[in-house]
Amino acid sequence: MGLSIKDIVPRKEIEISELSGKTVCVDAFNILYQFLTSIRQIDGTPLMDNEKRITSHLSGILYRNTNLIENGIKLIYVFDGHAPDLKNKTHQLRQESREIYKEKYEQAKTDEDIEGMKRYSSQFIRLNDEMIEESKELLEAMGIMVVQAPGEGEAEAAYLAKIKPEIYSSVSQDYDSLLFGAPRLIRGLTITKKKTFNGWVEAKPELIELDKVLNFLNLDLDQLICLGILVGTDYNPKGIPGIGQKKALQIVQRYKQPVLIFDSVEKQLQELSEQDKFDWREIFALFHKADVCDADLKFPKLDKEKIKEILVKKHNFSEERVDKQIERLEEAHEKQKQRGLNEWF
Repeated sequence: MGLSIKDIVPRKEIEISELSGKTVCVDAFNILYQFLTSIRQIDGTPLMDNEKRITSHLSGILYRNTNLIENGIKLIYVFDGHAPDLKNKTHQLRQESREIYKEKYEQAKTDEDIEGMKRYSSQFIRLNDEMIEESKELLEAMGIMVVQAPGEGEAEAAYLAKIKPEIYSSVSQDYDSLLFGAPRLIRGLTITKKKTFNGWVEAKPELIELDKVLNFLNLDLDQLICLGILVGTDYNPKGIPGIGQKKALQIVQRYKQPVLIFDSVEKQLQELSEQDKFDWREIFALFHKADVCDADLKFPKLDKEKIKEILVKKHNFSEERVDKQIERLEEAHEKQKQRGLNEWF
């Protein structure tokens, strides 16, 4: 679901080439779900191997990350650990949503409605433990560093980007990274095309810088967190009905202090259903004291045989196509190595 503040946040499009030589920290689940929902067949069903096991995420990992590495970008994928109990509401809403979309998909399938199947199919898919572990194995075999977060991957990616000068940015589709204090957020890094009224066009990544956001909105981080809670975060998905991002900004700018901000909307808070009620202090604390840890930046070596074992032997990927990607990876890693050596002279 994620925080919806796109209408008030300044951002700029960048070229992939601008990230050459930089290290970025990726919210793994966020991007893997993006692969699962966007890499699909004409009727909307995900890519599968001969045994009907889903492979869309593996395809995304191979092709899209190879392109990024080829452009000189060093990647760290951060995987979720244990989610805070407060996120149970979000998980419940997502599960209910999946069930609804699955029913709609089955009806569209019965009606031979290809457009409907395509529209609904991506809404009920989920990552299982086997898919997660296999994703980690493939990433590491490609020379991509994997970090297991103690808590949420998004919070850990933001934390590492904040404390490690070597890490340029956090990568996620969700704006929540800003509330966790990520100095920079890149959205759309793994998206190659986007749909417009005029058809499909090339998609460029967006760079959002926390300092510029705060200056533009005339807020500090505490106030931005309050704004997020008013609109709705993963810890209180529905926020406060009737308060959108622009109205939330006005409230925060007017009252400034967290206690006064939420005192001003006390009546609306009390009118929420029992299911949707929330303690803003508890959520505020989660953004400031997320379950995170430090990590040594150690990148694994390219393992060509492991890549082929996972993709060709186990999941029936074309050996010729996989070999071609491995060649690209070898050349890209060699260039990165040479760039690193040159920095010593």
